[in-house]
Amino acid sequence: MVHILVDNLDVENLNSVNLRAATSAALLLSPSKFSEENLYAKICSLSYMGDLRMLFAEDKNKVKKIVQGQFKLFQTMYKPFLEEYATKDLLRFSSCAGNQANVSQDCGLSAASLLVSCLPPTVRSEMGLKLGEKKQLSESGQVTHKVVLGSREEASKCMRKIVRRRVMVSSVRQAVSGLLTVGAVHGIRYLANKMHKAWTSWM
Repeated sequence: MVHILVDNLDVENLNSVNLRAATSAALLLSPSKFSEENLYAKICSLSYMGDLRMLFAEDKNKVKKIVQGQFKLFQTMYKPFLEEYATKDLLRFSSCAGNQANVSQDCGLSAASLLVSCLPPTVRSEMGLKLGEKKQLSESGQVTHKVVLGSREEASKCMRKIVRRRVMVSSVRQAVSGLLTVGAVHGIRYLANKMHKAWTSWM
């Protein structure tokens, strides 16, 4: 279930930063051409990337079902950022299929650099340690650190590894916590049910 929090301006701004970061990450992992649904599925899959439970104890169609079931909500949340990137010539919308557009994106290095700059600071920091970074002055006069990119593919691969590792650590903690909470017997039964559901989805 996707929830939208709108409490005050600060929360809205924080949500805006998070939504833009998710959009940027998904675009970095996407090919040159894709549909809106494909992109929203990529955004949704960020939460499951590296999740050990998805390997054997989750429905492989989970992400697709979430997006198709709440497509309008995904459009409401993320379409404004796609339109924003379109004004910056990063994206181009083409003929619509049903109620969604087909999208093509600039896969150049400068476009990739802009997408990376919108990622969460902790992710950018890790990417900087792995790929290198350089200091530069922002328009406000502050010193910022820019990740040095050799290629878009390199940036995408690096970010994917970082996100996968973070999600994996989180999923292990949640799994262990769940077993401790419900007890070993109930935990095994729950896991067995999840595995049955997963195998059924693969048939």
